[in-house]
Amino acid sequence: MEKDLSNYRKSYEKSELLLNEVPENPLELFQKWFYEIDMHFAEDETNAMTISTIGLDGYPKNRVVLLKKYTYEGFIFYTNYNSEKGKAIDANPNVCLSFFWHGAERQIIIKGKVEKIAKNLSDGYFESRPRGSQLGAIVSNQSEVVMNRQQLEDKLLKLEIEYQGKEIPRPEYWGGYIVKPVEIEFWQGRPNRLHDRILYKLQDDYSWQINRLSP
Repeated sequence: MEKDLSNYRKSYEKSELLLNEVPENPLELFQKWFYEIDMHFAEDETNAMTISTIGLDGYPKNRVVLLKKYTYEGFIFYTNYNSEKGKAIDANPNVCLSFFWHGAERQIIIKGKVEKIAKNLSDGYFESRPRGSQLGAIVSNQSEVVMNRQQLEDKLLKLEIEYQGKEIPRPEYWGGYIVKPVEIEFWQGRPNRLHDRILYKLQDDYSWQINRLSP
């Protein structure tokens, strides 16, 4: 099987990113871009992001997760702590997040270190989820081999009966992580592949060094 993709081309012309116009703190620019994408572009899920970890086998692996909160401290998402990504994070907390918003011709790439958030914060988010999602977190031994889908459906049905009319507790193995950034790069597509790239790098005094990168 072979397909030549060399003629797939697009000219990026929707916006610009100038060094003398960016804020001192990258989280302010992230908030601005996120708001603009959410309001003005037809993205399916603005908060969808790719997280890259180094697996126990030594290989990097990417997968898409959903950003659920961002603050000046970092970026929060939720998952099963016993999953493949959870085990990878336990072994190596250095990760990379990336957002690609094709409608605006923008990317954000975030290098950071991961920590678990407080249990009460995970409890609060778990309680806000639909019951089906709560039960799904209990049903799934995430990343483990399962014989067939029916096995999952049967387990879900059993739990629906067990917890009918009852509060569903958050499993200890499920909760939130926060990615605390050390580098954030903002990428804006430009004509002739001369894209704008602005890199923020965290310094020892917690200020941010800002540089333009060559495309």
